[in-house]
Amino acid sequence: MTEAARSPTLRGAALALTAFGIYATHDVVIKFLGASFSPFQIIFFSTLFGFPVVTFMLMHDPEPGNLRPRHPWWTALRTFAAVATAASAFYAFSSLPLAEVYAIIFASPLLITILAVPILGERVGWRRSLAVGVGLIGVIVVLRPGATQFELGHLAALTAAICSAVAAVIMRKIGRDERSAVLLLYPMMANFVVMGCAMPFVYEPVSGLHLGGFATIAVLGFMGALFHIAAYRTAPAVVVAPMQYSQILWAVAYGAFFFGETPARNTAIGAGIIIASGLYVVFREGGSTASRTTPVLRTQTRYLLGTVPRIGALRRIWRRNRAAAAKAPTT
Repeated sequence: MTEAARSPTLRGAALALTAFGIYATHDVVIKFLGASFSPFQIIFFSTLFGFPVVTFMLMHDPEPGNLRPRHPWWTALRTFAAVATAASAFYAFSSLPLAEVYAIIFASPLLITILAVPILGERVGWRRSLAVGVGLIGVIVVLRPGATQFELGHLAALTAAICSAVAAVIMRKIGRDERSAVLLLYPMMANFVVMGCAMPFVYEPVSGLHLGGFATIAVLGFMGALFHIAAYRTAPAVVVAPMQYSQILWAVAYGAFFFGETPARNTAIGAGIIIASGLYVVFREGGSTASRTTPVLRTQTRYLLGTVPRIGALRRIWRRNRAAAAKAPTT
């Protein structure tokens, strides 16, 4: 690799590492707030604080059209998956060690590979199939069925991984046809409405400090998205995508420093297996003939929550803004 090619690659990797470090900090704030509030309340307020940012972005979207989806049933299923992912992930972070949650959620790219077969018509060869099977064994190692008590937090983390994969594959199916505004707003609005309906049953009084925590989740989510977008603009997806696994290092450090958590041996072994399998799938998709639709590489959001802007949709809006600005007559 020449020096000219190496420099953007290194910059993209550094930007991606920064993005995922910010995302990990975002999840630490969720865990702190989870000690005092229901996941429904955390999602409600963090989504509420996220609306101004998304509204500002959409005000500058030059794409014509309305907010009616062109694929209503797929959009509805994706929206449901996003709401389920948010509720499950927030609960998992509140109730399990950070490293354990990440280890389970890291199975999402493997599940994307499986779901891409019936939904996208992807053809998966025996090598990737074997990698997926090995990765799922890694999930079993983390959970250790029969050796440890299976808690609701484990089920929540598994649900988050599955629903995130469902949302990502549907996004690959309909993303070219739907407006970015639809892809951004529907999951956020669904979270706001669904979690708002739960407020009378779970609401706890909120102090100014807590409001700052909810706002911090929204700000960190948006900051992470900005760095994430910059990474994809600088380096190929095959460089950026593997950086998500750096979150396990942040999880270990944050877990030890803030919560006194030490990853169990089975978590470390299982996470290693899952990460190795996920990396193989990513690099295999990056080959010229191994994948037709590259569903994992084209999933540009770490997992779809619906509480922060989706990376791909924001990139599309900004590309159109730049194109419109370039075409605008100068005076």
